[in-house]
Amino acid sequence: MPTQKALVRRPGPRLTEGLVTHIERTPVDPALALEQWEAYVDALRTHGWRTTEVAPADDCPDAVFVEDAVVMFRNVALIARPGAETRRPETEAVEAAVAALGCSVNRVREPGTLDGGDVLKIGDTIYVGRGGRTNGEGVRQLRATFEPLGARVVAVPVSRVLHLKSAVTALPDGTVIGYPPLVDAPSAFGAFLPVPEEAGAHVVLLGGGRLLMAASAPKTAELFADLGYDPVPVDISEFEKLEGCVTCLSVRLRDLHS
Repeated sequence: MPTQKALVRRPGPRLTEGLVTHIERTPVDPALALEQWEAYVDALRTHGWRTTEVAPADDCPDAVFVEDAVVMFRNVALIARPGAETRRPETEAVEAAVAALGCSVNRVREPGTLDGGDVLKIGDTIYVGRGGRTNGEGVRQLRATFEPLGARVVAVPVSRVLHLKSAVTALPDGTVIGYPPLVDAPSAFGAFLPVPEEAGAHVVLLGGGRLLMAASAPKTAELFADLGYDPVPVDISEFEKLEGCVTCLSVRLRDLHS
């Protein structure tokens, strides 16, 4: 059975100062955010994921969104160079964590920028969002790192949301899901299923047809259940105020040595 591991990083003391780009800032409750984060991590563990907590980056308000710091393909890690300069110190401890797990480590170099939230993997196809926090040189370096390993890298435009995975993720059968007003180019994907709520566009595949998703998308949960999936809702309202979603609160590593 494949080894399912996830990197997580608890919210830091400056969480309320996190960046917002496409939404209006609203107050964040730090105590509630910590409770929600703990429930999110518990959900991963309950469904068979071994979690590793990355060392804190307390000076970085957005460090809890650990997915942005690295992109994984098989056992190869590409350490990001975030498009927001204030987020770049987040990557050091993430690099140490993936190296400790035995991953091969590569890094995005200047002038490239790349956020992990801009990368959606479906099998050996890697979609990468271009236009927000990730630039063309970041896309080029992603392609140079992973295409020799058998990946197919497809760049798609992002202009309406913070990251590509703020707009789309994918179901276990590879169907891309998204809330249409926020998706720049649905035709870029092989199969696209519109969902009725913005928060419904984000799922983490837990295995066995189970979908970790935000509790703020009940209509979408009903849709997924009708399609034969098993929604696992978690309340992440405080992170949604910072443009966060279920995908960006962890880095999922499946079968590292396959």
